[in-house]
Amino acid sequence: SFLMRGGLDPEKSEELAQETMLAVWHKAGNFDPSKASASTWMYTIARNKKIDFFRKNDRPDPDPHDPSFRPSEQKTQIDGLSFSQEADYITRAINELPKEQADLVRMAFFEDKTHQDISEQTDIPLGTVKSRIRLALKKLHVHLEGKIDPAE
Repeated sequence: SFLMRGGLDPEKSEELAQETMLAVWHKAGNFDPSKASASTWMYTIARNKKIDFFRKNDRPDPDPHDPSFRPSEQKTQIDGLSFSQEADYITRAINELPKEQADLVRMAFFEDKTHQDISEQTDIPLGTVKSRIRLALKKLHVHLEGKIDPAE
């Protein structure tokens, strides 16, 4: 009922409740009764699952008349690159990252997993997942600077 009051249909509420209970089961060792009651902790996990669901699925449809969808009339650095060249630059840059960072970047950007999903799948704390991805993106930016125009 908590999830349905939050705007979810009964079917999706049940699915997220099951995901919440799995998360509670897997993270039971992390529960600290000095910080909150068990019910507060479980409701927080459910709330976060609901927020992740809405962030992932409730994106507005793009406006086809938005000026940002019009092609640029100015010649840019990327105009000289083919798609395969660009993909090659990115692949090489990712391969030069430390393995633990490269794996997380692939999961986040090529498998479209949330940071929470990655944390649960790899048993790496959420903060560590976020830090490693942020560090990897900084390294990729430095490596790709001048090769690929980030505005494109």
